[in-house]
Amino acid sequence: MCTSVFMSPPLSIVIFLLSAYHTGSIALAASVNNTSETFFKLCPPTRCSNSGPIIRYPFRLNTQPTFCGREGYQLSCSANNAVFPLRLSGDYYVREIYYPNNWISLTEIPKNSPNCPIQSLLSFNRSGSILEEPNGNLAIANCSQGVVETEGLFGPIDCLSDGGDGNGSLVYVMDGSYPMDKLPSQCIIFKYVRFAHVLDVEVPLERLMREGEIIENYRIDYECLVCERDGNYCGFNSTSNETMCSSPMARKSSNVALIVGTSVGGGTTLLALSMFIIYRFRKSDNERETELKIEKFLQSYKTLIPTRYTFSEIKGITSRFKKRLGQGGFGSVYQGKLANGVPVAVKVLESSKGNEEEFINEVATISRIHHFNVVHLVGFCYEGTWRALVYEFMPNGSLDKFLFSKEGNRSQSRPILNWETLQQIAKGVAHGIEYLHQGCNQRILHFDIKPHNILLDQNFQPKISDFGLAKVCAKNQSVVSMTNARGTEGYIAPELFSKNFGEVSYKSDVYSFGMLLLEMVGYKKNDHVSDESQEAQIYFPEQIYDRMSEGMELGLQVEMDGDEEIGKKLALVGLWCIQWSPTSRPSMTRVVQILEGDLGNLEMPPRPFLSSRIDHS
Repeated sequence: MCTSVFMSPPLSIVIFLLSAYHTGSIALAASVNNTSETFFKLCPPTRCSNSGPIIRYPFRLNTQPTFCGREGYQLSCSANNAVFPLRLSGDYYVREIYYPNNWISLTEIPKNSPNCPIQSLLSFNRSGSILEEPNGNLAIANCSQGVVETEGLFGPIDCLSDGGDGNGSLVYVMDGSYPMDKLPSQCIIFKYVRFAHVLDVEVPLERLMREGEIIENYRIDYECLVCERDGNYCGFNSTSNETMCSSPMARKSSNVALIVGTSVGGGTTLLALSMFIIYRFRKSDNERETELKIEKFLQSYKTLIPTRYTFSEIKGITSRFKKRLGQGGFGSVYQGKLANGVPVAVKVLESSKGNEEEFINEVATISRIHHFNVVHLVGFCYEGTWRALVYEFMPNGSLDKFLFSKEGNRSQSRPILNWETLQQIAKGVAHGIEYLHQGCNQRILHFDIKPHNILLDQNFQPKISDFGLAKVCAKNQSVVSMTNARGTEGYIAPELFSKNFGEVSYKSDVYSFGMLLLEMVGYKKNDHVSDESQEAQIYFPEQIYDRMSEGMELGLQVEMDGDEEIGKKLALVGLWCIQWSPTSRPSMTRVVQILEGDLGNLEMPPRPFLSSRIDHS
């Protein structure tokens, strides 16, 4: 255990503040430039009603100038309620916005349909919005009969259940943060739904079940988040493309002095300020200890890790973050160029999410990997609160941009990938995962294989990226110890949720790869909760299995001879890879052999999942 060398706040700070109270006053000046002053005058905080949430940057009302908020953060007023639009789910009322921890509370706009609070989450689709990818899951389970009270289990959900007399089923919801082996034996999980466990919000699941309230983190720049957490207001200078930070006092004048006098109120303020300083110093002790550990690691392995850049150099490489390539729950990715003219992609992380471990994990893991189908880490930045990773630039972006358009079908703004290219991508990813599992001195488990993390170079050769959730273990280690599920909904192997399905191992990556293959075949995202059609309520891979097992055509768009066979091969391999039992899945070495050869006598696998159909007739 590394012991922090930093002390608690020097007593002199507190003594100075208290002595200032006895001797007179202390003035703290805060100056604001004209640009900041103008922004906050033109974009003042507003609301739709006296009891409604305060609306300010990064949000804005549609009646305010566009520069008052970020793109996608526009709200409107309806019947004294603030309304937040979700492109794929419709409009929601805004109950609360908490800027220091960047979360927003939403509820469905009341409809004439029967009240079913949990349905608001099942039909909730945050794709393509400003909302971050959630950090948790809910398990939706069918139970043949009622269950005794179990911690983390809620239900039965009357509006989704159809009895419990042996002829129907009762639907329960299990919080994914609880061990899934606590689920009663008479219950079978049929669906996982992403669910946000938001910082400083108590029992959000209970609020969801009771009122249909959905609490989500929205994306925000780290500089802005720090500003808000210090009690200030964040703004944006669209001319210089820079974040602005202004204190509530500073917004009243261009040059404000805060006077703390000898009154009782001044004494109270000083005491509170003293206590605040003590709190902040003590709170940061653990953060400093973590930083010292990381610094020690970086110094010990500096000959093995890539170039370390200062934050000033990162700003130069990205031309002050001029061109944003994308944004996610981790932060933002910017296009840049090294001094020698080599193009790069710079991923700037939001350290507010407690991802110190993920950051250093990614640096340490990817630094030891040298493979054509794994993205190359050029360098990194670890300075103060700034964390950035510098990768080789992939001009064709990520695979998901081609598979999923805004309409959820084939992309209209990008070229359609032909079947030969899809097969090339599948083979490349398979080779990359096989290398991670077998080609290094130690086995590397990725735990987040998905289209978003498959980057494509100028020739559409795939590169596996994002090793923030990766785990390194010995090659002969068949079982990996995990304290909680990691990965992305739709790609997480069942054993990561519950040991009832088997032990966590390298086969968990095989499952994720299988899901990726099936999405390539269907050119359809594995997320159907927003589609109300009967067919969409069936688990997407189940549709493919049913068609293949019954000898039906997959309904693929083919253009050349051999396309149908490629599609069937990818689908069949995908179905083998997503077997619920890890022991039934092939190794990546076997997967590569099949993809590089022909199907031969490869048989149809057993049904790889329990039926997701709920009969309410």
